[in-house]
Amino acid sequence: MDRDQVAEHLKFAAELGVAGVSRDPAWRSRGGEDGGTAQRVRAESAPAIGSTSTIALSRNAAEALAAVRADIGDCTRCKLHTLGRRQIVFGVGNPEADLMFVGEAPGADEDIQGIPFVGRAGQLLTKIIEAIGMKREDVYIANVIKCRPPGNRNPEPDEVDTCEPFLFQQIDLIKPKVLVALGKFAAQTLLRTLDPISRLRGRVYDYRGAKLIPTFHPAYVLRNPASKREVWEDMKLVRKLLKSEV
Repeated sequence: MDRDQVAEHLKFAAELGVAGVSRDPAWRSRGGEDGGTAQRVRAESAPAIGSTSTIALSRNAAEALAAVRADIGDCTRCKLHTLGRRQIVFGVGNPEADLMFVGEAPGADEDIQGIPFVGRAGQLLTKIIEAIGMKREDVYIANVIKCRPPGNRNPEPDEVDTCEPFLFQQIDLIKPKVLVALGKFAAQTLLRTLDPISRLRGRVYDYRGAKLIPTFHPAYVLRNPASKREVWEDMKLVRKLLKSEV
């Protein structure tokens, strides 16, 4: 790593609130292949779902997304509506964003406010977005499922099957250039795999017209600060893809 790369990495770490550098050799040896030479792997994705007439007649992505949200309504399609959820957490951000983030499910703060990623993990995500020269309002943020599971447990298969078509609609309407899967659950669900996130990250997948990049969830990064190094490599790859013409 040359001096410029070191300076860039330290700047990113500072923006994420890192006060120092660990002397633990394990921290320096983490990672793997450089994100710039990441292997491109084609992911098998689910077919697009049919659009309602309201969505089809929408003049722009914002109107179409509003139609999807209206179609969801005060959803009772799966059991989560009986298990303590307060409200639907649909998604937020630029409806024509080049960059979209997908997490797992709303947590307690999100369930209260109705906005994805507003707790501590959300604050870190905002810093990550700013570290690549963007603002939160420039991107779009959503989750695989729109209701908080009780106790923040992982969503169950029937809940995912019921809810993820709405995520597919969001992706297809926004048409992001780059899609970032935040954490193991989101990456495994979107890519239809059981591979661990440590194996999935560092590569680029073709997904519903976007380039999908898996990375660690901000909540995991808060628990494991050493993973910031890998996240920075992933975000450099995101930045590179956003600037490319492909």
